[in-house]
Amino acid sequence: MSPYPLHTILFLDIETVSQYPGLSDVPDDWQELWRHKAENLNRDKTPLTPEELYGRAAIYAEFGKVICISCGVLSGPPAERKLSLKSFSGDDEKELLLQFYDLLHKWGSEGQKYLCAHNGKDFDFPYLCRRMIIHGMKIPSVLNLSGKKPWEVPHIDTMELWKFGEYKNFISLNLLAHALGIPTPKDDIDGSQVGTIYWTEHDLPRIVTYCQKDVATVAQVYLRIHGETLIRPENICIK
Repeated sequence: MSPYPLHTILFLDIETVSQYPGLSDVPDDWQELWRHKAENLNRDKTPLTPEELYGRAAIYAEFGKVICISCGVLSGPPAERKLSLKSFSGDDEKELLLQFYDLLHKWGSEGQKYLCAHNGKDFDFPYLCRRMIIHGMKIPSVLNLSGKKPWEVPHIDTMELWKFGEYKNFISLNLLAHALGIPTPKDDIDGSQVGTIYWTEHDLPRIVTYCQKDVATVAQVYLRIHGETLIRPENICIK
């Protein structure tokens, strides 16, 4: 059984891309900073050029940007459990971050609330905080860890739950879903293709759909780990 009331958890996932289509498009001062970053990334590995490594810029908040945030909340009794999804997406990162901030502010205004993502503690949550600070925004209280004791942090990570204290274990959402008998969210694209689909194909709706599938899968994984009733596909709705 879930240790937290299910309606108090906001499940989320973000999609990020590099700030520019390719390294040649990056301003000169930032190109130099990326080349320095590339030198560090190349240590003890087969050397790649800064241009070849630029596809990885998406995972670093200093060189990437958020293009989609999808989130979901659970409601209803176990037999009729529903997941309502909502997404914020677009080319204007600050605008979608402001919209997400407003949602968190309204949603978290009453009682204790929690955020849940897969690898969220190492990626989604800190990435969102860093990009908000870069845009001069305040960090919502549910994301802000400043002054909080470890047991006061309202963040849930399905990867951490699956580790059961084993710090060296990494598992993808795709593999974990398969292991738990949950339909994979990677039936169309995976994270490695997001940059190309955004910059080359300009198909943001396809990325949003992919992000929403990830959120639904995170929610199902959380329920499965805690022995809760899963959500029927027909009860997953988009607002």
